Amino acid sequence: MGYRVAVVGATGAVGREMLNILEEVNFPVDKMHAIASRNSIGVEVGWKAGVVKCEDVAQFDFSTVDVVLMSVSGAFSREWAPKIGAAGPIVIDNSSAWRMDPDVPLIVPEVNPDDVSYARRKNIIANPNCSTAQLVVALKPLHDAAKIKRVVVATYQSVSGAGKEGMDELWDQTKGVFVLGAPPPKVFPKQIAFNVIPYIGEFREDGYTDEEAKMWNETHKMIDPDIALTVTCVRVPVMVGHSEAVNIEFHEPLDEDDAREILRDAPGVLVIDKREPTGYMTPKESQGEFAVYVSRIRNDPTVAYGLSMWVVSDNLRKGAALNAVQIAELLAERGMIGRKVLA
Repeated sequence: MGYRVAVVGATGAVGREMLNILEEVNFPVDKMHAIASRNSIGVEVGWKAGVVKCEDVAQFDFSTVDVVLMSVSGAFSREWAPKIGAAGPIVIDNSSAWRMDPDVPLIVPEVNPDDVSYARRKNIIANPNCSTAQLVVALKPLHDAAKIKRVVVATYQSVSGAGKEGMDELWDQTKGVFVLGAPPPKVFPKQIAFNVIPYIGEFREDGYTDEEAKMWNETHKMIDPDIALTVTCVRVPVMVGHSEAVNIEFHEPLDEDDAREILRDAPGVLVIDKREPTGYMTPKESQGEFAVYVSRIRNDPTVAYGLSMWVVSDNLRKGAALNAVQIAELLAERGMIGRKVLA
């Protein structure tokens, strides 16, 4: 038995990763459709041992599929997700368009799986921001144990968070530095090669960026609105993999050793934490992996009940494509995907 699946935005980095992960986890697919804009009609994308050709989103009949994984712009999703959902399939959307809609569940399966119960209100489920996804996987088991009061986060976000264009810009600038000088920035506001940029998204009136606001808004929706969270988002010259320095203050005592054991038992988390020169994870090592890695767990003596830790994950996977596929698996487990057909 299998499902009829469509991936919208199949030619993009996350769309291709969705196809890869569906295959890796052996998600039961009877028929796969790759969907893209008119400009990509006929473009071939890899699927299992062969390829599938992209079909035009404007011409495709979405009533013929059971579930849709979508990785497109927010504007595109706002136009198309309701139309697709109205045709019957549940849409798992990776954009920011629906995350804060009260009738759309925002899901990380390790954190709030029961929220899928209201997915049928609009037939849309939202994927969180990539930096939020890995953060909440690490925070939720600790919050359950000692109730989090406040979190301070500094992110170190890779250029793949800005898509293929961001990766290309880092590559071109890095090469250029050693030849004729780095080409001027186009994707990022300043040179990203051999640099860090403390600005992702757009500035708000309060001085924070919308990328930073996403992290606290989404954490509030998925875990607890009473958690005070402040964040500085930084773009770094890393191709793939987001890192976060996380400081947590709790309402109740939680020792570093207890936190380490809680996280070792938590779904989706791998603890790599030895106090030696290589006893931690880096974004390079997280590439291609499913887990959220937690390292450098230690008591914070400046507050009554505090911990600091380092959180790393592949942003194209857990931050995007993997989480979407895990949501599809959750829907399948709970019998919420539409008609099944014989493979």
